[in-house]
Amino acid sequence: MAKAGKDIRPKITLLSTAGTGVRYVTRKNRRNTPDRLVLRKYDKIARRHVDFKETR
Repeated sequence: MAKAGKDIRPKITLLSTAGTGVRYVTRKNRRNTPDRLVLRKYDKIARRHVDFKETR
């Protein structure tokens, strides 16, 4: 089993930029996306699509 620090596809948490505190948990490939990830997803509390940024 690979260590979490060396994992190619680590789990990341995406936090809503709308300030509602909604989070998504997903995985990303470190080789293809070394920078912090920003995805546009649905915020259940704000009831609209907003940007979700990767937190560490």
